Amino acid sequence: MNHQSKMPNDLSSFWMPFTPNRAFKQDPRMVVAAEGMFYKSSDGRDILDGTAGLWCVNAGHGARRVTEAVQKQVAIMDYAPNFNFGHPQAFEFATRIAEIFPEGMDHVFFTNSGSESVDTALKIALHYHRARGDGVRTRLIGRERGYHGTGFGGISVGGIVKNRMHFGTLLTGVDHLPHTHDIEKNAFSRGCPEHGGVEKANALLDIIALHDASTIAAVIVEPMAGSTGVLMPPKGYLQRLREICDQYGILLIFDEVITAYGRLGAASAAELFGIKPDIITTAKGLTNATVPAGAVIVSNEIYQSAMEHADTPIELFHGYTYSGHPLATAAGLATLDTYAEDGLFEHAAAISSYWEDAVHSLKGARNVIDLRNLGLVAGIELAPRDGAPGARAGEAMMKAWEKGAMIRVTGDIIALSPPLIVEKSHIDQLFGILAEVLETID
Repeated sequence: MNHQSKMPNDLSSFWMPFTPNRAFKQDPRMVVAAEGMFYKSSDGRDILDGTAGLWCVNAGHGARRVTEAVQKQVAIMDYAPNFNFGHPQAFEFATRIAEIFPEGMDHVFFTNSGSESVDTALKIALHYHRARGDGVRTRLIGRERGYHGTGFGGISVGGIVKNRMHFGTLLTGVDHLPHTHDIEKNAFSRGCPEHGGVEKANALLDIIALHDASTIAAVIVEPMAGSTGVLMPPKGYLQRLREICDQYGILLIFDEVITAYGRLGAASAAELFGIKPDIITTAKGLTNATVPAGAVIVSNEIYQSAMEHADTPIELFHGYTYSGHPLATAAGLATLDTYAEDGLFEHAAAISSYWEDAVHSLKGARNVIDLRNLGLVAGIELAPRDGAPGARAGEAMMKAWEKGAMIRVTGDIIALSPPLIVEKSHIDQLFGILAEVLETID
């Protein structure tokens, strides 16, 4: 693996995202190359990628088809506008995306990230009701411990305190469902937890009673909440949300930025659970993270309504300079080819039982109070230290790095999501390292 190992002589200019900058710059962890399941660290070590980058490199690093497609495209056409002009590849990509999402969701709006996908979905939901003459439906319902990116729309419907508290009053007219995590009843669940699904979803009825359904535009949830600790939907939860939204004319948005494109062993969580939402937000695995891109998939009813009720030639006053960027569409088409031709969704589904057993092999390890899994995702929850929440998991991340594995932590929860190309030997290596690490942490 060729790599550039020269370290920068000044780390001060880059204000790093979601990172303790002062601590990192005292003890940086740098990667300089990547291939398959591994990064190469700046000191020449192979680092097993236990997180697919940031939940996004689903086909593994350096996927040949994707690399070649981007190289070819950049030499042909670097950029094309999609405002009043277009390029064929964007239309082909949209068609290919629609083919793997639920029937009747045939229209795609391109963005550049999960955050932009969420804000796009919220705007489309508001636009849908207004265009139909139901403009009093402006309220948006999110969920506690939800993560929907970092735009003002996303942090408003999101439920992470630190993401919200510093940035003013946010969007008005937003309310939140309770989160679904119940460690007393559902600890050490394999797959979706047994308890509380319908009960937790029925909390939407209380919100409807408070605000009246006539004011509510949409409910947005992650089918599996990833960034707030890998929280699986209890059985019956998503189905019950769909029923209530149907009953009261509320749009249901699935934020599948993490769960789409094979993460759960299917093209989408909507497919896995057999539920058709009205809008699905995606990004991350869409292009194997090679070129930033997102896509919002909407129901035919929403799209046709926008076309039929438009009062100007432009049906939706929304978009981005880089929506459907030629490099992103090239990367995305090659990524979809890779998923299909290499059978990666099927591989993820097939190996998920081995993954599950490896996850639950940590039961009884020091300070582990819960283990949870779904598809190729795992959450390992540690008891917090008194007066130092997050310290144990943070120490685990540092020690895992030293032993050759990249893991992700949120609070005192270790989140794992390897590339879909993962094999049993990689799983053994990852959980072997974690078992050693956990035994060394007080």
